[in-house]
Amino acid sequence: MASIRKRVGVKKTSFEFTVSNMVNGKSKPIKKGGFRTEREAKAAAIEMEAQLAKGISPITKNVPFDEYFQEWIEDYKKHLVSSTTLKHYEYSLNAIREHFSKTPIQNINKREYQKFINWFGSNKAKETVEKVHRHIRACVKDAIDEQDIHIDFTRNARLLWKVPKRERNYLDYEESQRLLKSVWSNIDDGLGYSLIHLIATSGIRYQEAVGLTRKDFNFENNTIAINKTWGYKKSSPDGFGKTKNEQSKRTIKMDNVTMNHFKRLFKTTPTNIHGLVFFSPESKYKVISNTNANKLLKKLLVELDIEPITLHGLRHTHASVLLYQKASIHYVSERLGHSDIETTLKKYTHVLKELRLEDEQITVQTFERMVV
Repeated sequence: MASIRKRVGVKKTSFEFTVSNMVNGKSKPIKKGGFRTEREAKAAAIEMEAQLAKGISPITKNVPFDEYFQEWIEDYKKHLVSSTTLKHYEYSLNAIREHFSKTPIQNINKREYQKFINWFGSNKAKETVEKVHRHIRACVKDAIDEQDIHIDFTRNARLLWKVPKRERNYLDYEESQRLLKSVWSNIDDGLGYSLIHLIATSGIRYQEAVGLTRKDFNFENNTIAINKTWGYKKSSPDGFGKTKNEQSKRTIKMDNVTMNHFKRLFKTTPTNIHGLVFFSPESKYKVISNTNANKLLKKLLVELDIEPITLHGLRHTHASVLLYQKASIHYVSERLGHSDIETTLKKYTHVLKELRLEDEQITVQTFERMVV
């Protein structure tokens, strides 16, 4: 039977419980304090007794959540992900630090976590909130597996975020066709046009594109090998870097028009010490900058009277066009280098919903024709 004791301090009154516990035949009672009310202390004591009855080791050492998360990054992520992805985990760590301060991970419940999500998402985009939640959820699952905590306080959390004025960052089929024609008509006017054309027709990430070397192009098989990136900003590593994840290392099939263009380009332009395709000696990072490429893309889209999107939006456009043309979700996921197919399903729900309506019509018409 647990005992409850009232503790009166200079600044506040709190309650603690003591639960009987035997370890190797010796009495080692478990004490825990800091509860605001006697009811909270009793409830925690009952939960502790239930855990002991099930043979679950009690958690007696509290660890601040930020310290726990930081150690988790060191053990599970630091040597397995790219430096860019590691920055995302550190961003999540800073959010934990700012909101939870020194709160032990063992003291966080579902209500406290929901408060964190409400606070964090009040001025953040959907993608940012989902990413931070995904990082924390992975850490919490490992903490449960290691019996450092017993409750998944992230389960069923309601994610909230600030809705941007414009969520669409992709072009439809007709818009992308007009853009490609415009890019192609200017393809010899600068390397920036070649970069835009490549991202639109391959779906690769900008950092993957600027990390390409001439050796990555196989003109016999019309394929491009994606196996590295290039540091293009202050937070990136200098020079060549790792891909976002292991699945991002891939070889993608390309169309004849694109490959023939680069074949001609390599014959008519000088190489460089790194063999980079999109080398720019005047640029700070020695490749066509993300800013300048986005400015060029915006200029082209404005001239076509199309609402501007970003270079990353071209990647979304590529995937959306393939899905509309009935390419399988598995192939699109593999081509984009997503870590798993769930990522692809989540990002392209808008396309899949529209395709489902078409599939319903095909199903109905198929069986009607079989009967009539």
